[in-house]
Amino acid sequence: MIRRARPDEATWALATMREAFQLYVPRMGREPGPMRTDYAQSIAQGLLYVREHEGRPVGLIEISLEPGALRVKRLAVALSEQGRGHGRALLDYAESEARRLELPLIRLYTNTVMTENFPLYRDLGYRETHRDGEGHVHFEKSIAPARSKH
Repeated sequence: MIRRARPDEATWALATMREAFQLYVPRMGREPGPMRTDYAQSIAQGLLYVREHEGRPVGLIEISLEPGALRVKRLAVALSEQGRGHGRALLDYAESEARRLELPLIRLYTNTVMTENFPLYRDLGYRETHRDGEGHVHFEKSIAPARSKH
């Protein structure tokens, strides 16, 4: 089940992001943005969603709207739950939201040192669009419109 995050989950969200992104700190020489984000603000804005499994939160995704696309801003799965399809389920949820909102694209980016993410995104149909001067690799995926129920 994926649902909107509750205000009392801001601390859990930050802890999950910190846990999931810790391995990148030595590669980057600093903490990545998701480890320094105010998730209470994201929750208050209605942007953060939680994946539950067996009644407990196991992952989260932050999404936002931009002109003509849905943006995946942040995505993390608890270390103990990685490799069980939760990240894929969260990205599927983002795609369903893009479809519901009739947006043709979903966009995301990751840091160039977070190479473990690249195969997942490519396997899910995302294509690399460019790399910027800030060390980010940008991806996007075309979203087929929802089928009409006529």
